[in-house]
Amino acid sequence: MSLPRTSAESWYERRKIDDSITLLWEPYVVPLMRCNIWHVAGRDRDLIVDTGMGVVSLVGAADDLFEGHPITAVATHGHDDHIGSHHEFAVCLAHPLEASLLENPPLRSLEPVVAWGVEGLAALASSGYDMSDPFFVSALPPGVAIDTFRQRPATVTRLIDDGDIVDLGDRQFEVLHLPGHSPGSIGLWEAATGTLFSGDAIYDGPLLDELPESDIDSYIATMERLIDLPVTVVHAGHDPSFGRDRLRHLANAYIDRRR
Repeated sequence: MSLPRTSAESWYERRKIDDSITLLWEPYVVPLMRCNIWHVAGRDRDLIVDTGMGVVSLVGAADDLFEGHPITAVATHGHDDHIGSHHEFAVCLAHPLEASLLENPPLRSLEPVVAWGVEGLAALASSGYDMSDPFFVSALPPGVAIDTFRQRPATVTRLIDDGDIVDLGDRQFEVLHLPGHSPGSIGLWEAATGTLFSGDAIYDGPLLDELPESDIDSYIATMERLIDLPVTVVHAGHDPSFGRDRLRHLANAYIDRRR
């Protein structure tokens, strides 16, 4: 089966959220793997939170956003859909329990059954995701093939953990260790504005907590922590952003289901 071709220039779409935050995403990537890529403009540095699949250069697509600023690229965790373009950034941050996935990314195909196996796909289907699509993408840019695609290794230049600060000069984000979905999942919390970049610790969709590396007890503890966070807005790893009331609803619903 062959896929239609699209241009590299059309691989990413974007939407400006406010004066400093821009959301980028890959429209040709299937919904399960369509990560939210967040760009935050700072005075001294810019921030990229997660980088998608890495099928097309993120730096090339977003060079007008960066405008020559130094960039800090943070991985909220090491899953395939969040780390594909971290290798493009000279400053790359990740939790110690996730860093090896960036440095030796396991994704070796854009065909899900090859990448994850039958059991892995069945686990995702049981969580509520449609796994009938035979590929991770609905189209391919020039020079990319389903069976030869490989994510490129990144160099993690700084390990970050709970309480560390990611400083942009005029904005400071505190690292929150939010395990459960994966052992080293993190969020970035800006208390001054009530802004949380949550990765896959919480988003407004089916949460995955039965992956081989997931831990439900840790996930419950993460949800209990998030309930008390005085957020104004959550910019998550997937699906639309939401406010504090929705955060509390999602977290309480998870706890009620799993406890």
